[in-house]
Amino acid sequence: MTKRTENFAIIGWIISLIATLGSLYFSEVRQYPPCELCWVQRIFMYPLVLILLIGTILKDKKVFIYSIVFSSIGLSISIYHYGIQKLEFLQSTAPSCGQVSCIGSYIDWLGFISIPFLAGIAFVLILVISILGLKQTKGV
Repeated sequence: MTKRTENFAIIGWIISLIATLGSLYFSEVRQYPPCELCWVQRIFMYPLVLILLIGTILKDKKVFIYSIVFSSIGLSISIYHYGIQKLEFLQSTAPSCGQVSCIGSYIDWLGFISIPFLAGIAFVLILVISILGLKQTKGV
């Protein structure tokens, strides 16, 4: 792994760490109980912290493949979750999400920034960085 590809992995790790700490802040400090779709997004974000850290330490070029898979699935769930929060025609077909509604929104900054939106941004950034890192390893 070159220094440049290692930097891609480190940046991805930092983004995943910030996203993980942010989700823990909302649930543990602000006391916002996560809905089921938020839990599923966490299932794909939290391991990225370890995957990217261990991959960077071991200088494993395959770390980008793993992070592409996790971030792609997490992004898909974030897009769906954001859609059922913001698009009325999806709300009527939204599944029942347990005790906490997946349609509800704890935050609504600037009228469009919600928790699934923030998760989606983190997944997009990690996905782009991982694709760039993977392309960099192919050129080596």
